[in-house]
Amino acid sequence: MPARLLVRGAILAGIALLAILPLLNQLPLGSALRVSDFTVAVTGKWICYAVLALAIDLAWGYAGILSLGHGAFFALGGYAMGMHLMRLIGPRGVYGHPVLPDFMVFLGYRELPWYWLGFDHFPYAMLMALLVPGALAFLVGWLSFRSRITGVYFSILTQAMTYALMLAFFRNDMGFGGNNGFTDFKELLGVPLNTQGARAGLFYAALALLAGALFLCRHLVSTKLGRVLVAVRDAESRVRFLGYSVTAFKLAVFVLSAMMAGLAGALYVPLVGIINPGEFAPGNSIEAVIWVAVGGRGTLVGAVLGAFSVNAVKTWLTSFAPDLWLFVLGGLFVAVTLLLPQGLVGLFRRRAR
Repeated sequence: MPARLLVRGAILAGIALLAILPLLNQLPLGSALRVSDFTVAVTGKWICYAVLALAIDLAWGYAGILSLGHGAFFALGGYAMGMHLMRLIGPRGVYGHPVLPDFMVFLGYRELPWYWLGFDHFPYAMLMALLVPGALAFLVGWLSFRSRITGVYFSILTQAMTYALMLAFFRNDMGFGGNNGFTDFKELLGVPLNTQGARAGLFYAALALLAGALFLCRHLVSTKLGRVLVAVRDAESRVRFLGYSVTAFKLAVFVLSAMMAGLAGALYVPLVGIINPGEFAPGNSIEAVIWVAVGGRGTLVGAVLGAFSVNAVKTWLTSFAPDLWLFVLGGLFVAVTLLLPQGLVGLFRRRAR
């Protein structure tokens, strides 16, 4: 059987396996096949992480744009959704204010800041989860790519960007909840978030986003655009000499990648029930790049596999030895770089041959 058909079959089987988890969660408590609420919740998080890994692989694996700031795009999308969820709390908050979130009442705000207007509408919040990360990526990308800032210099620039955003969002006067961020969400689209049905709905929404993002990325890389991106990755100066606008191609894929990360963050927040400036931490972006490296850069499927496998190890290890995780993560990256430069997907391909 051709390798392409095997990969497609594995993808469909994986999506089908994930799709039955919420159904198994609804089985009676004594059933041997029942999965816990924790399993459904943590798998939903991993699905959002897999979309983030796909976004990074699209930019890094196919265009050679190594961004260490995709955690910022992910967090901005999460804050857009968090602002919507905070607006929906209304008088049910601790202070009972019909408009202002609790933290604003506590800090003495008299009226809602202008940039919070419109977030009481779900379509507007989702639009902002796309546009804000996309606009930031366009600004950073346009300034960098037109100046031909590439490689490690661009990576450092994106890391500085996410660190600056983290410091800004920690400030109480920014109007984003300071170091506490947003939490205590009540409902989404009229459905209480603390119900089993809401958790299942969010899980399936994240799974649909992953399937759609995987299909979109696979389609893009199989077209002429994908071939040009690979050429830019491997020989940028030659592509520029042939008359292609390298800046336009890199900017387009970088903005699309940021918007995918923003959507993943928007679904992540109602799944976990909190968003705070810690999501901007540069270490989160670096960890996401490691997911892609472990799974296999430039394969798309490898990005998803890496996100699931690394986070599964993290969840297992941090349950009894959390202090060891950073050492394991660093050792894992070194081991993959030296022993598996093509990641897990490369290993599977060699075994298949």
